[in-house]
Amino acid sequence: MSEPISALGGARYDGIARIEAAGPTGMITLRGDLATRPVKAAVTAVTGAKLPGPGQISFGKTGAAAWMSPDELLLVCPYAEVPELLERAEAALGTVHALAVDVSDARAIFRVEGPAAREVMGKLFPVDFAPGQFEAGHFRRSRMGQIAAAAWMEEDGSFGMICFRSVADFAFELLKEAAMPGSAVGVY
Repeated sequence: MSEPISALGGARYDGIARIEAAGPTGMITLRGDLATRPVKAAVTAVTGAKLPGPGQISFGKTGAAAWMSPDELLLVCPYAEVPELLERAEAALGTVHALAVDVSDARAIFRVEGPAAREVMGKLFPVDFAPGQFEAGHFRRSRMGQIAAAAWMEEDGSFGMICFRSVADFAFELLKEAAMPGSAVGVY
């Protein structure tokens, strides 16, 4: 088996916030009726998390489940475990009309951390990242510059950001520019 290659090879930038490209990360798209017991069981089987509500991401022992739309979740898990976790999801789904697909190599994930992480994200997304408006567990699909992207906040105050792999370099450059030393505007 060949070794996975991440979109940016662990690229990192330190400015008013630290921007870091996550290495290979497992991702499974799960589509179906989110209210059904089998879909909820598949989420737990893959991530150990509970089903997230709209605009939320929930974290479990083996991963996270992010609400993408009324009939779609993104399950984030360890890259090497995707084949096994996909089998678990399919077993949990049984005969219910649903779809579970490995999309790990189609997307890239970034981490934004540090005291100005909220500000960096606020410069790029048309989302209110103010304290009290966007907190740990919140998840938004939106645009970052001119690209489709999604963002969430972790318990430690850092942010995750996901985009298509094909625009990962552009996304990294946008994040770097927003985190340049001297670029703080002090909004948050």
